[in-house]
Amino acid sequence: MSIRPVDHTSLARPTMEGAGVHLHRAFGFGDPAQSDPFLLLDDFRNDRPQDFEAGFPWHPHRGIETVTYVLSGTVEHSDSLGNAGRLGAGDVQWMTAGSGILHQEMPEGNARGQMHGFQLWANLPSSLKMTAPRYQDVQGDEIPEILEDDGTRVRVVVGSFWGKTGPVDGIAADPQFLDIWVPAGVKKTFPVDTYRRAFAYVFEGAGAFADASKPTGILLEKEVRGQEVNIRDMSGNRTLVRFGNGDEVTVQAGPEGLRFLLISGAPIQEPVAWHGPIVMNTQAELEQAFRELRNGSFIRPQH
Repeated sequence: MSIRPVDHTSLARPTMEGAGVHLHRAFGFGDPAQSDPFLLLDDFRNDRPQDFEAGFPWHPHRGIETVTYVLSGTVEHSDSLGNAGRLGAGDVQWMTAGSGILHQEMPEGNARGQMHGFQLWANLPSSLKMTAPRYQDVQGDEIPEILEDDGTRVRVVVGSFWGKTGPVDGIAADPQFLDIWVPAGVKKTFPVDTYRRAFAYVFEGAGAFADASKPTGILLEKEVRGQEVNIRDMSGNRTLVRFGNGDEVTVQAGPEGLRFLLISGAPIQEPVAWHGPIVMNTQAELEQAFRELRNGSFIRPQH
């Protein structure tokens, strides 16, 4: 077994999307080879309704799949195929845009005005770029949760992990999408398939992800539950951690514990032509998609 080293860490960048929604982008619209098969991860946690209530009015997608994971608040969605639904706290939605879809996503805060969640974009291989669009909405109580004796908690949103399989299936990138909580001071190791590209995104507390053979950062001494715990530089809220090769990820939780997404998928390794919400393989395909948007033929008949 080999522990994946940390290749790179970075903080999510503030940005604005839709009709003026303030969010933080962990990655996206950079070099797609860095995160293949994933294209983008947006953190839309927000506590000010005026910063998100304008939402994401009607817009197109083609050539990708999206996974939306809601922690707090709700998201109302509808599309050009007549689908409509409502995602609440703990729910997840998988959407295959495929050949093309027009949809809108309108967020609403909870009683405290909070709208928290994430959206991940996964690329489709060329053979599936023009597949029929489809949705899968999953209620939070359908997502299996694993509780370890040391207090570690894992929600298996997509994929299989420690004997449990998430309810979302059929995603071309065959991703593993885990929501993990590690209690204060606990050191934990998680298996990740050797052939997958993997990253973590921290959104509560802090901790240290490291290659045990090559620890980096300044050694810190913290007292947790009456015991001193040695921790190197910690990754905190809104930190993206990219991993190198290996088959395990190890983390040491800080004094407040640590909650993070652990996401992995098999690279597609195909050319990417990308503009806004449309992702194809060639510039010609991209130009065709925008021509179809202009002339009204973007949405393909469903059989």
